[in-house]
Order: sequence, then structure tokens, then C-alpha cells
Amino acid sequence: MTRPTAQRGMTLIELVVVITLSAIVVAFMTMFIVQPVDAFMMQKQRAQLSDAADAALRMLARDLRAALPNSVRTATSGTVFAIELLATVDGARYQDNGPLANSALWLDFSQADGGFSTTVPFSEVTLPYSSTTSYLAIYNIGITGANAYAIGGTPNVITPANTTITIAAGATANAQLVTFSPSFQFSFGSPEKRVYLVSGPVSYLCDTSTGLLTRYSGYSILATQPTSAATLTGAGASSGIVASNVTGCQFTYTPGTSQRVAMASLLLQLSNGAQQVELVEQAHLVNAP
Repeated sequence: MTRPTAQRGMTLIELVVVITLSAIVVAFMTMFIVQPVDAFMMQKQRAQLSDAADAALRMLARDLRAALPNSVRTATSGTVFAIELLATVDGARYQDNGPLANSALWLDFSQADGGFSTTVPFSEVTLPYSSTTSYLAIYNIGITGANAYAIGGTPNVITPANTTITIAAGATANAQLVTFSPSFQFSFGSPEKRVYLVSGPVSYLCDTSTGLLTRYSGYSILATQPTSAATLTGAGASSGIVASNVTGCQFTYTPGTSQRVAMASLLLQLSNGAQQVELVEQAHLVNAP
């Protein structure tokens, strides 16, 4: 008679050894998998922060490069860093002399005038153009007596608010007819006979307390630079968030001279948890009025 074979199971000691070895294997696998995954996630977060900061600075630099010459100004109020400019839509060259028979075609600086002809046309507007929210500016050099922010004063370099500005085709491709009502006396002529069509002011407020960089536009020109959202909103501004997670910013503007152009230096810091990036952008600005 054959004796049955005994069934032998796993002892408790063997089970503990298997569990211990499995834990060691899992621990080693975790070391080799989790660390690369964490590194990838941190790199992704830094890349996202860098992209956000780069996009914000590019937008700001683009606005600055299209600013009316000598209209950039900066200010700081508590945790708010502000930079403002007067945005231009287009530029042309005006006619300020010519045959007496065509005196209506040239701009008179000795008295209030209501229009002129261009010698180099506006090229970024669709004709016929008409607006009551735009401005015409000539020879803004940003000092007392020639400061576009002193709108409504005398002397002045920019047409008053609510002036009706029209641009129509002239006898030639270059000779567009520009009119503005009511009539206005520009204080100074531009050495290069430049005239700018201005859409209005644009402000960027960087508030490190809220972590937001916000762009404001569509508000009235103010003599004193606005440094709060309440002031801008009260002036009729619309706003849009440009960047979040802002932990630091700095706006510096160096006016130009006859030997060099102006320069704006822009610094922006963004942080998301343990990740932080700092980007710097420099924009060279044409300052010849």
C-alpha cells in the first residue's frame, strides 16, 4: 500500500522573508522611477512658468515699441509696480508749408488749425477714417510745455479728448487729407514733420500682493500716472490679466538722448510652489518726436 505524500506549505518565516525581499525590490524600483518622474514634473512646471513670463514680457515690450515717443512713465506704490504709455495706431508726416494758393493743405502752428495734408501717409488705417476717441500728437518730448499727458493745457502737443478726427484720400497716394474738429493749435512743429495717431493710454500694473500682472486700456489720459486698479477703472479702463503667480517685478525706463534711443528694462518673477523663474526683457524705443 502506497503511503500518501504530505503537503507542505510556506512557513511564517519564509513568508516574512518574501515580504521583506519584495519591499526591498519595490523600494529600489521607486527610487529609479519616482525621481525621474519628479524631475520631469519640476522641469515641466519651470517650462510653463518660463513660457508665461516670456509671453507677458513680449506683450509688454510690443506695446512699448509702439508707444508715442517720450510717453513711457513708471511708478511704484506699495506692492504695485506700474508702467504706462500712450499707444499709437499709426504715424505720418504732415505738410507745413507750400504755395499760398494751397494754404489749406499745410498745418499752421501760429494759430488754431483744423486740418492738413500729409506728405507721407498713414498706412495702418482704413480710409475713410473717423474717430472721436483717438488723438493726434506732434512733438511730444515729455517735458513741461510739451507733454502729452498734460492734455487740455496750454501749450500742448496733443488734441483734446473727444476731438473728431477724420482721414480721407487726397489727390495723390501720399497726400491724405486730415481734419480735426474743433480746431487746435499745436505748440511745436516736429523737426521731421512727424504726426502720430494715438489710440489712448495703456497701463500695466504688477501687484505682488495679489500675484497678478494686469493690462489696462481704453481709459482717459490722466495727468498723474495711475497706480491702482480703482483709479484706472474709474477712468473707464477695461482690463485683462497678463500673468499670474507673480512674486516680483521691476520696470525701469531710461529716456533717450540725441545720441541714443530710449530703453525700457523689464523684470518679471513667477513662482509656483517650489519652482521659480526670473526673466528680463529690454526694449529699445524710438524717442525722436
